[in-house]
Amino acid sequence: MPKYSIVVPFHNEEENVTVLYARLKQVMEQVGESFELVLVDDGSDDRTCKLLGEIAAVDSRVLVIKLRRNFGQTSALAAGFDHATGEFILAMDGDLQHDPAEIPNFLEKLEEGYDVVSGWRKDRVDSFIMRRFPSRCANWMMAKLSGVDIHDFGTTFKAYRREVIQSIPLYGEMHRFIPALASWYGASICEIPIKNVPRERGKSHYGIGRTFGVFFDLLTIRFLLKYMNRPLHFFGGFGMLGILAGSCMAAILLGMKIVDPQMDVMRRHGPMFVIGSVLIVSGIQMLAIGLLGELGVRHFYTGRQRTPYSIESMVRLRALQESHVLSKQTGIRE
Repeated sequence: MPKYSIVVPFHNEEENVTVLYARLKQVMEQVGESFELVLVDDGSDDRTCKLLGEIAAVDSRVLVIKLRRNFGQTSALAAGFDHATGEFILAMDGDLQHDPAEIPNFLEKLEEGYDVVSGWRKDRVDSFIMRRFPSRCANWMMAKLSGVDIHDFGTTFKAYRREVIQSIPLYGEMHRFIPALASWYGASICEIPIKNVPRERGKSHYGIGRTFGVFFDLLTIRFLLKYMNRPLHFFGGFGMLGILAGSCMAAILLGMKIVDPQMDVMRRHGPMFVIGSVLIVSGIQMLAIGLLGELGVRHFYTGRQRTPYSIESMVRLRALQESHVLSKQTGIRE
């Protein structure tokens, strides 16, 4: 079993594949410990997969995972993490904006005992309006809502202990929240500055639209961190408030009717009657949602393991220097 696994997702990065492989190989050989490169092709429609296959055909330390279609960065990372066998796992982008020369800095922190080491693009070279300002706002909100005091949640350049990263379920766009989710499991986290290198080749797959999507994910991560194992405490609290408020209004109206039997409640206090009724019904619905959430949590912990990706093939060079397709596996996409 190798000591280090480097997981890199690729999507239409044919211009960067061979250069990144050469740099990774040089750096990891200088580290002097056993390692493997887990390279994931996330449904590329250019020559990326072909080039990855050529690399795997000559280097037994390379595992190439080809997904059936473009599932997204989080799913590609999940596929890499699930099949990485190293004691320590490092993830980075395949566009050369992460400098492999900085990998030893991450590994040094892992050796010191940290469970998660996160990169911090301290001096970014991106557009201020389109990238840096929205990212700064999102990172500030993430830090406040998650309670994890780091500056840069968005970068993929992070290192993990294997037992920590493989205990975190990844789906949707949750890769940027890995430090927050890891903290929920009690992981120790630190942050180190990294260079933000301009893209040398190819076209960026990031846009302002993805930044706005982060704000919706913030609501999800806040809920997961605080109420993941007890959703009834969240929905039930609102439900009980609604039922209590509606019941108070109903009691007041009932008292008025008892004092003055001739009073037309709907004519004189129609809005109050309707609001009270809606609050009671809404409160019952919120309680029902909370109970359904509890059932979902139970199903999560007792159901069979599912994956947010589907693998078409995995390629690794055999010891006899033969290129071999290990297996065709089909995951269940959520």
